[in-house]
Amino acid sequence: MAAGERVVVVGAGVAGLTTAVVLAEAGVSVRVIAEDVPGVTSLAAGAMWGPYLVEPKDKVDQWGQRSLEIFRRLAEVPATGVRLTSGIEASRTAEAPPAWATALPGFRPCGPAELPASFSAGYRFTVPLIDMPTYLNYLLHRLGAAGGTVERRRLASLSDAGPATVIVNCTGLGAKDLLPDPDLRPIRGQHLVVTNPGLTEFFSEDTGLSPDLLCFYPHGDTVVLGGTAIDGEGGLASDDTAAASILARCAEVEPRLATARVLEHRIGARPTRATVRVGADRQEDGTLVVHNYGHGGAGVTLSWGCAGEAYELLASE
Repeated sequence: MAAGERVVVVGAGVAGLTTAVVLAEAGVSVRVIAEDVPGVTSLAAGAMWGPYLVEPKDKVDQWGQRSLEIFRRLAEVPATGVRLTSGIEASRTAEAPPAWATALPGFRPCGPAELPASFSAGYRFTVPLIDMPTYLNYLLHRLGAAGGTVERRRLASLSDAGPATVIVNCTGLGAKDLLPDPDLRPIRGQHLVVTNPGLTEFFSEDTGLSPDLLCFYPHGDTVVLGGTAIDGEGGLASDDTAAASILARCAEVEPRLATARVLEHRIGARPTRATVRVGADRQEDGTLVVHNYGHGGAGVTLSWGCAGEAYELLASE
């Protein structure tokens, strides 16, 4: 890039803010434009590192490992909201562990006594948990410290982001209409935030493609309970029936959650496509557009790796 070029990052979810931080800390003049700062869907994430149902596998492995390295460093700083936490991923069928889990610290199969009733297999490991409101606020402060700026407004098209030499498209589900991208679809997710009755470890069930998820992630005084994955639905209104089911599923595994006080409902629409899109093209006016969206339920997991590749695409021009 030539000196003085202006880059606009569209979108302020975890993909947009991470990409903006990477660019700003590399000396690029960056402005983030988004209607919601930080992004609603990223705020609703659980969030545990893990490349969940996302392709292409070879790139996902690279992006995920890069992010894992950075999250491990961030876990050394309490203000980031990132912590290395031990816990269990379990299955009601004798499923093999996911390949990404076997390389994590402390990985080992669980003994029968460690598993809740009706679970037949499980694996213990240590992984980053991310308290998303704290973490996204950290990214915003880090962006500001690097000289980046933020503008809150809704765009009718990517060209509305100008004038800019480069536009970085991190619009998530918004890319469906802004580009347009007909391959993009929402998968609605809902979590509950409850008071923590004393949990220090996470639990996650390998539910495959089921719309009913089961997980709980402790974040100090609170626990995030999940969840749902309703393919094709993007509405953000709270569903009390789904919330009651989430609480019941989690309390069946951890009875102490049955009396936890519900503090908040968090709802987002995961921006999902057959493959994550990280690439570049040019608008008719010659403006370079770098795309970084379509991460499904793995936006946090892939955030630093995808941001690094987006920077490389921009820097190579």
